[in-house]
Amino acid sequence: MKLEVVVVPVADVDRSKNFYKALGWREDADVVAGDDFRAVQLTPPGSGCSVIFGTGVTSAAPGSMQGLYLIVDDIDAARSALIDRGADVGEVFHDAGGALPEAGTGGRRVSGPAPDRQSYFSFASFSDPDGNGWLLQEVTTRLPGR
Repeated sequence: MKLEVVVVPVADVDRSKNFYKALGWREDADVVAGDDFRAVQLTPPGSGCSVIFGTGVTSAAPGSMQGLYLIVDDIDAARSALIDRGADVGEVFHDAGGALPEAGTGGRRVSGPAPDRQSYFSFASFSDPDGNGWLLQEVTTRLPGR
């Protein structure tokens, strides 16, 4: 099995399409079927998984998806590239407990990359125009079996 598509709930399809395309995501499809259905599919650079959003695609509230991960091999470069493309990306951080970050922006987040730049533990976050939350996660060395 492969995870290939994640549904992202949005309020304004064209605004979201423009936002993600400005980040450099490839447009795979923009399908309209009548007045009540439109599905837009975009894929982040290098990803095997796409996102779909649109009209009549999901009943989830716009902005309700949180903790969507984008894996990068250089968090500073990825963060800079997204900022250059118009995203409001927060500073690089790690979790004080040495684990994955908790939901939201408070609590255990510590400024700066993980100690010794340990793979899997450095993050930066940003949101789309509806508030769907994305995390950049730096992975430089994969866990065994990955």
